[in-house]
Amino acid sequence: MLSSQCFENPPNLSSTCGAGRVEELAGLKTYVTGPSDSKRAVLLIPDAFGYEAPKLRKLADKVASAGFLVVVPDFYYGDPVINVNDPNFSVEAWLRKHSPDKGYEDAKPVIAALKSKGMSAIGVAGFCWGGMVLVKLAGTEDIQAAVILHPGRLTEDEIKAVKIPTAILGAENDHIFPADELKKLGEILSAKTELESYVKIFPGVNHGWSVRYKDDDESAVKSAEEAQEDMLNWLLKHVN
Repeated sequence: MLSSQCFENPPNLSSTCGAGRVEELAGLKTYVTGPSDSKRAVLLIPDAFGYEAPKLRKLADKVASAGFLVVVPDFYYGDPVINVNDPNFSVEAWLRKHSPDKGYEDAKPVIAALKSKGMSAIGVAGFCWGGMVLVKLAGTEDIQAAVILHPGRLTEDEIKAVKIPTAILGAENDHIFPADELKKLGEILSAKTELESYVKIFPGVNHGWSVRYKDDDESAVKSAEEAQEDMLNWLLKHVN
């Protein structure tokens, strides 16, 4: 479900990074950024490093600058992956505690809370673990659009159940979800002519590149920025 690539280039987590604020939403501590009077919201579902990752919050601020209210909840309840090399850490135990199914159940009241605040349209982007949560949300009509970035394992049945416009952005070098397999999911999506979708594979990058790029790697930064722009454009098109 997760691989070693899911933990490469880990961020230095910071509770104070970003231009937004932390408040409680549906019982979860949540990074919130963007205009409070917006009627359009975007939910970002993080990878295993959680909602205090500086690059993820920077992306949230970027999406907010386009006019969205953006929320990034702490789906791990203060228990993100900190050091995968810690001898006391077990990926398997962590996943049992923080399964994508639980993430899905936690995301539903977040979406309900956004609607109760007057949001008329909600888009969601999910990264790695977050992509596994998002594909389940995309099988409902509670949200208007989905962008799944370098996901953990998705099933064909989950893709067949998708009901909303969905984009999948994948890496050429991805151990957990090889490009050829992602393209097969794209074929399933494209057969659903009632909704818009696409799969795009980014050359020369690894799993996680969109939010865990190295700042001193010009090519990596460029690829990450392209993926983020693709994500934002999809949300602008379908969340209105």
